[in-house]
Amino acid sequence: MRIKVGVIFGGESVEHEVSIISAMQAMNKIDQEKYEIIPIYITKNREWYTGDMLRDIDVYQDLSLIKKYGSNVTLYYKNGAYVLQRKKFPKTVVKEIDIAFPIVHGTNVEDGVLQGYLQTIGIPYVGSDVYASVAGQDKTIMKDIWASSGIPLTNYTWFYDIDYKRDKEDILKKIEKLKYPVIVKPASTGSSVGISMCENEEELIEGIDEAIQYDHKIIVEEVVKNLKEVNIAVMGNYEHQKVSAIEEVLSPNKFLTYEDKYIGNGKGKLKGKMPVKTSSKGMASLNRKLPADLKENLQKEVETIAVNAFKALGSSGNARIDFLIDEKANKVYINEINSIPGSLAFYLWDAKDINFTQVLDDMIQIGIKDYKKRVSKTHSFDTNILQGFAANGGIKGMKGMKGKLR
Repeated sequence: MRIKVGVIFGGESVEHEVSIISAMQAMNKIDQEKYEIIPIYITKNREWYTGDMLRDIDVYQDLSLIKKYGSNVTLYYKNGAYVLQRKKFPKTVVKEIDIAFPIVHGTNVEDGVLQGYLQTIGIPYVGSDVYASVAGQDKTIMKDIWASSGIPLTNYTWFYDIDYKRDKEDILKKIEKLKYPVIVKPASTGSSVGISMCENEEELIEGIDEAIQYDHKIIVEEVVKNLKEVNIAVMGNYEHQKVSAIEEVLSPNKFLTYEDKYIGNGKGKLKGKMPVKTSSKGMASLNRKLPADLKENLQKEVETIAVNAFKALGSSGNARIDFLIDEKANKVYINEINSIPGSLAFYLWDAKDINFTQVLDDMIQIGIKDYKKRVSKTHSFDTNILQGFAANGGIKGMKGMKGKLR
């Protein structure tokens, strides 16, 4: 009997369309002899839909078709199964699923929000848990954890938007301790959304104003000189890890933009009512050198740091980790982790003769193992402190119970 895999994608995120591309790529490569694929699309207004039509990327040119022909559903636990049930009458069960496979990017979905819901209802799911997902999306938490673990980082600082609005000069003085040029980023977005390279204070202010549109936390980092940007993927969990090939990313820009990553020459399939002309190849279409041209010692250093960074966050599944290398100084700095990378970084594994189908199978199997470990731990007790609550006077007796409740 095939395992029923609910592939979840979309969501209220600026990377909504990127998620659709990644999910389409994955659903076309999952081993259908081993797994039954159930697409689950989350609209930008957080409505959940399922239906075989959702596997056709052309459907997303006219979202009214999804509402007309798809099933508007909720996912929950019912009678010993995880079910997708219609929201409207008749509230029939449309599909059952055995494991959820989130292929989502960005705020409200990749950042632990969706993982928290899945864990609350108890369904097995692929990828990092709530804690690692939060740390993997919020660059301030991510970098603070790595800094405490001795992982090499560029100098950085961060602040809240409200503090900047209340005392702009104080925040600018804080940033002055860094050396120009600097990069300004929203703390929790991905795909280079809202990022600016700044050479002076005037550009810095413009960059902060741009980043504040996307997040309430802003991070500012020093730019690495003599830059070579490389990426590597790590597969596994806290117990076991393996690394992919390393790629060198090539771009005419000073840093990888959203356009570099996803917007092609207009020949992609995602157009029409989509906000951008997006290449259906996603991150796989990026200009790159694979494998990267690295000396053996630097290659080993990148691999070692990647595994240590993956474990420090408690990551699971298949994550891509991005590095910045100062070629002149031969110094390696970690940049960030992508807990659910665009295109699931399949091209990095392909360079090691591990095809996309095998990558997806590995991810699902790791998700199943993580679930078994999770449910083997004690999370509640049979005792109930509320027993005898009424006998002790109920709410009125609370004063006498203060010590017992601690």
